[in-house]
Amino acid sequence: MFDHIGLGVSNYAASKAFFLAALEPLGAGIVMEGEHGLGIGPKGKPSLWLFETPEKPAPLHLAFTAANRQQVREFYRAALAAGAKDNGAPGLRPRYHPNYYGAFVIGPDGHNVEAVCHRPEA
Repeated sequence: MFDHIGLGVSNYAASKAFFLAALEPLGAGIVMEGEHGLGIGPKGKPSLWLFETPEKPAPLHLAFTAANRQQVREFYRAALAAGAKDNGAPGLRPRYHPNYYGAFVIGPDGHNVEAVCHRPEA
């Protein structure tokens, strides 16, 4: 439950490329970009703001909603292709709940980035 998250990144270009590739399967893209950074989201609403900073943030876990399990798998493939490191292949995580289907990657700044679907397989 958030309106948007602002995330300081050490390399704007690398983080922009990573998040755009990884989140495209989830229906998110550039909403706006300017002096205050990059706004990424679905349907014209920025949910994630990236801005470059020399300060190194502590590792962060970002979980993005996927509409279905196929989107989770596409997120994972796109994120790895964009340079992310594997942190958990797509699959069920029944320790969270029976239909928790997620995939985890480590992004350019060491953040744990996830796509998750809470619905059963169609």
